[in-house]
Amino acid sequence: MPTVCHPTDKQMMEVIAITNDQYQIVAHDWLIKAERVHRQLRPKLPQDYVGRMREVFGSGAEMAVCINDDAVAGITVFRMQERTHSGREMYCDDLITDETKRSTGVGHALMRFMETLARERSADCLALDSGSHREQAHKFYFREGMTITSFHFVKPL
Repeated sequence: MPTVCHPTDKQMMEVIAITNDQYQIVAHDWLIKAERVHRQLRPKLPQDYVGRMREVFGSGAEMAVCINDDAVAGITVFRMQERTHSGREMYCDDLITDETKRSTGVGHALMRFMETLARERSADCLALDSGSHREQAHKFYFREGMTITSFHFVKPL
């Protein structure tokens, strides 16, 4: 997957694929740099971040980062799924914008990246779950054209 640039209203954002469509890491240095931003949403990720991400990629996930001023400004982790209720779905596990870069176009650039890739892969939809307490994120998702279609229930084991 090539590097993709997405213009936004505020500035040019560069999105770089960390993995290819075979779930192999193709930008190891950027994966290491992504950890700081990823932990803003997922602080309980194990100490061995790269090892954990290798496991996630091994389960069929991919990752991309948005670069601004030669630093990771946001990340997305996503995967293709075949679902009975939604068809061929690109599911976004994580979408994080660095807390210092919010409202600068980073999230929008990552959403456009995923939408473009989902269309190329003949997906029927792009989906994600968002914690019910994340009201600012929900406003962003609505602005991006997403709708709430269901509740997600979890039973810890």
